[in-house]
Amino acid sequence: MKISKNPNSDFLSLDEEERYKKHLTLKEIGLKGQLRLRDSSVICIGAGGLGSSVLLYLAAAGIGRIGIVDNDQVEKSNLQRQIIHDTNKLGNLKINSAQERIKNFNPNIEVVTFNKRIKPDNILEIIKEFDIVCDCSDNFGTRYLINDACLILKKTLVFGSVQGFEGQISVFNLNKNSPNLRDLLPESPIKNNIPSCAEFGVVGVSTGLIGVLQVNEIIKIILKKGEILDGKIMIFDLLNMKIKTLNLKADKLNKKIKNLSQYADFYQDSICPDTIKVMKINAKEFDNLYKEKFNKILLIDVRENEEFNKSSIKGSISIPLNKLDQKSQVEFLQRESLGKEIFTLCQLGIRSEKASKILMKYKISSKSIEGGINKINQYY
Repeated sequence: MKISKNPNSDFLSLDEEERYKKHLTLKEIGLKGQLRLRDSSVICIGAGGLGSSVLLYLAAAGIGRIGIVDNDQVEKSNLQRQIIHDTNKLGNLKINSAQERIKNFNPNIEVVTFNKRIKPDNILEIIKEFDIVCDCSDNFGTRYLINDACLILKKTLVFGSVQGFEGQISVFNLNKNSPNLRDLLPESPIKNNIPSCAEFGVVGVSTGLIGVLQVNEIIKIILKKGEILDGKIMIFDLLNMKIKTLNLKADKLNKKIKNLSQYADFYQDSICPDTIKVMKINAKEFDNLYKEKFNKILLIDVRENEEFNKSSIKGSISIPLNKLDQKSQVEFLQRESLGKEIFTLCQLGIRSEKASKILMKYKISSKSIEGGINKINQYY
């Protein structure tokens, strides 16, 4: 891994000297090591559970340039583990919430954000300017996509995964003989109908621990110090306090990836949500319908209850997005929607689009209101 030297200085500022004092006294880091950290760049794909602790500790360590890729909004159910976000950031984009927290925490850090969902047609462009890629995603499709993009660009990938009280961490593609995700999981779990981690429960400290350990590997890689989890996967069982490390062998066949169209089926659960076409309506059009056909409209507000209580549209029904999939809610909507047109609403129009996709699974037709309540409030 080649790190670009900061052309500005071979010295730390007074603020940096004070901030990183405990690093400077360590023989494994010192001034030379801290400058290497400052001159390095890491991109974190996902600003959720893993990403929260990864981003905070990357900033604390003095990584000079941090990239954040995410297109979700902060929801209350996130806060149990996504500690980079605050209650007052509910409804905000995670990348904006994380960027603000990092800049308040360490203003020396350059933060680059990408309000995107990783896809085969954008990932290579997004990660190419960063030294190390940190996988903090929560589904198998995205993980394979990140892995394959790193193979193509010869990027080191720090892998982390959590479920319940368990977590795994490894380093892939550190050098030409290193294993990668395909050596760990040669066949996509999607084909065997194994749910992604996004569908499992998780205890918050699991994401915190694995995220911190991912940063520990990143620091060692940059400093070229210590034993790195290259060719090994470390598995944690926090419920029973058991830790084991397994060896992972590289197969040359798993490195022969020339382009991202070779294994499109591996990326299935990463791509599918975006290929579903949701019907939408702009705020002005909805305003006209609302005034003309109020009794024929079922307006579902999918924001958190706290957001709904602060401001809502008259006649709307509050069903938070994370509860929309519940059997009781689905049955309720199937009954109440008879003879009515359904619209989904959130703060900006992102969660409402997800809600409409969920309803499509149950053959419930709906339209997502573009711009959300922010846009609608202009007409009331």
